[in-house]
Amino acid sequence: MLGVESTGTGGAGVDFARVRAEFGLPDQFPPGALAEAEQAVFDGPRGERVDATALPLVTIDPPGAKDLDQAVLLERRGDGYRVHYAIADLGAFVVPGGALDAEVRGRGQTIYLPDGNVPLHPTVLSEGAASLLPDQTSPAALWTIDLDAVGEPVHAEVRRAWVRSIGQFDYEGVQATFDAGTPHPSVALLPEVGRLRRALAIKRGAVELQLPEQEIEPAGDGWRLVLRPRNEVDAWNAEISLLTGICAAEIMLSAKVGVLRTLPPPDESAIHWLRRSAKALDIPWPADESTARMLAELDPSSPASLALFMDATRLLRGAGYTVFDGEIPALTTHAGIAASYAHVTAPLRRLVDRFGTEICLSVCAGDPIPDWVRAALPLLPDLMERSDTTAAKVDRTCLDQVETWVLADHVGTEFPAVVLRAETTTAEIFIPTPPVLARCTGPALREGATIRVRLLEADTTRRRLTFEQTDVPPTPET
Repeated sequence: MLGVESTGTGGAGVDFARVRAEFGLPDQFPPGALAEAEQAVFDGPRGERVDATALPLVTIDPPGAKDLDQAVLLERRGDGYRVHYAIADLGAFVVPGGALDAEVRGRGQTIYLPDGNVPLHPTVLSEGAASLLPDQTSPAALWTIDLDAVGEPVHAEVRRAWVRSIGQFDYEGVQATFDAGTPHPSVALLPEVGRLRRALAIKRGAVELQLPEQEIEPAGDGWRLVLRPRNEVDAWNAEISLLTGICAAEIMLSAKVGVLRTLPPPDESAIHWLRRSAKALDIPWPADESTARMLAELDPSSPASLALFMDATRLLRGAGYTVFDGEIPALTTHAGIAASYAHVTAPLRRLVDRFGTEICLSVCAGDPIPDWVRAALPLLPDLMERSDTTAAKVDRTCLDQVETWVLADHVGTEFPAVVLRAETTTAEIFIPTPPVLARCTGPALREGATIRVRLLEADTTRRRLTFEQTDVPPTPET
């Protein structure tokens, strides 16, 4: 039903310069910040570290990625498992209070656009000395997490180390090796551990929305939209990152200092709304079944499931960053994960991870939390929320732009569509081919229904699409 990629392209000969200008995205680093980064590479990473270069770690990232934050190795340990998870160590390069530190605080995170990213750190670090590139000896924060037979952590620690990745893989390539029965030894246990962790997440009540993602790809001298559902390797790999973030949060809570990613639990009205939507969509939901289990059992390719996943986003509103130092905060959990959780696994691309990592390194080593980390903690929520907002707006603006480019020559064309959210005479719809999210008007809009719509307008300047429903049932004669 949903398909995997578009049949049309658009935007020939153009880029996203207008988007960059609208959001004031920087095109270079200030000379002082760049000079600091280059000097840090010349001087080499700071801090004592153990030699863990013998561990056969590998990375799994999108094809062509150079900013490699994580490298993984999974081993058996008795009837349980040991997870080695190396994270890029930016604390080894960024001088606290320096020009580079000030610049990355202003940026907050890497902003990704189809024609190139706006990196958090200069590429001499993010795609060079600080990246966990294959066959390069790199400084890392090396997590060692021991799991029992059902996948629960029984011990976790992190320390500074030298690591050396032996291979750079991508999700589809790793998935192909599992499908063929020839996985790389370093990740051969990924399905086993990933499934155990996912089962525990559902048991805890974690909410996962299996929504396929729109992506933009080059197509000749233009652009096209594709729809890529997450494959199993992507999901299993995400569980390793979530596991690390959960362990990091527990370390911070034990020390009564840190920064958590938090989300309040949904109120009863949101759950009631979702149950009403499930009933309207003819999706069975027994009274004694949790929200997490019901959503996990849905077929993500079904139009009804897609509509319910969209409705379930109501459960995940209000995420933020909670800082604490000396007292445990009232809210310590993330409702979507159903556990305490901290960002520590993407420091090349996200500011807060460097500070969270420094706290965990200090606690595990029995050292005091650095003063510069404690001083920065109160500032992090605002810095991250501001950059999160910008990143989300840039992403949506780029998608809106490409949608209008792709459909500019198809005004008047009819398409099949799925109704995601319906109001009285308007709805949010999803068109599978090309994969487009848009608004539609019509008198017979029902969530989860497959309808036909006609494109009335594709304004590439205002990035606006207008659709109307065409398969309107006739009005009964009176």
